Amino acid sequence: MTVGARDGAPRQRRDARRNRELLLEAAHEVFTEQGLDAALDVIARRAGVGNATLYRHFPTRAALVDAVFRDSLTGTMDAGERARKAPDAWAGLTGYLEVVFGALATDRGSNDLMTTHLRGVDSLEAVHEHNRRTVDTLLTRLRDEGTVRADVTTEDVLFGLAALGRAVPALTAATAATAAAASAPAVETAPDAWRRPLALFLGGLRTAPAAASLPAPALTAAELGEVLRELGPHRTRAGDREPRA
Repeated sequence: MTVGARDGAPRQRRDARRNRELLLEAAHEVFTEQGLDAALDVIARRAGVGNATLYRHFPTRAALVDAVFRDSLTGTMDAGERARKAPDAWAGLTGYLEVVFGALATDRGSNDLMTTHLRGVDSLEAVHEHNRRTVDTLLTRLRDEGTVRADVTTEDVLFGLAALGRAVPALTAATAATAAAASAPAVETAPDAWRRPLALFLGGLRTAPAAASLPAPALTAAELGEVLRELGPHRTRAGDREPRA
């Protein structure tokens, strides 16, 4: 009995580690596809374990979210550090936001993290504060240079970015869907559709807006309709779209 107990304990620990890895992989996939409000039992089923196993490893949703996204949040903070040190403050700000919005466009979980507030996720609290300091540091430099309006505050910019960021997954999904329906090559560049509204927003901050052409094509009427549908609570999940004529 003693030998059996010794053999059993390491195997149980290996099984526990494997179950944790499966849960983290499944959670990342589901959160990326559906956002942080995805049902936890869906995650457990995809991992091939029971709900009890999930809650044994992650007693709260916040604990699971923190474990899934901690590394990616660190990457966002690294991008912020590089932006603060950029010789050109405007290039630093736009380069930083390109990193952030690139993640917002392809990962609904990261989008929820960066544009909303979830209590109990320590790493998220840290990245939000780091993001605020990054934007504040760069805006201060830009105001001192006279590049942006003197009355623009950090909170103005953060609010605008959060509102725009919330729409990015819908924008990405809608432009990809309409391009795919038309067999258009634009489907390959759909994840970059956010560049145009971001450029419009940032241009409004400047004392002398640049006359350069806007990046990414303008939305068509059909694409705007798709975006508005995706933004609603009635939006369809991936694979559930109605067939087009």
